[in-house]
Amino acid sequence: MANGWTLERRQRQAALIRHWRPWEQSTGPRTEAGKQASARRGYKGGTREMLRQLGRALREQRQALRHII
Repeated sequence: MANGWTLERRQRQAALIRHWRPWEQSTGPRTEAGKQASARRGYKGGTREMLRQLGRALREQRQALRHII
C-alpha cells in the first residue's frame, strides 16, 4: 500500500478501535465558543449556492442558444 498500512495492520487497527470505542467517550463541545465553532463547520460561505445558480443560468443559456440555431 502507498501509505504503508498492510491488510493485517488495517484489520488489527480496526479491531483495536472497536475495542476502545472512542465514539462512546466523545462529549462534543462544552463551552459556548466551542458550540458556536461547531455550528459554523457546515457553512460553506454561500459558494455552493452560487455555483448552483451559475449552473442553472448556463443551462438556461445553452437551451436558449439551441433554439436559436
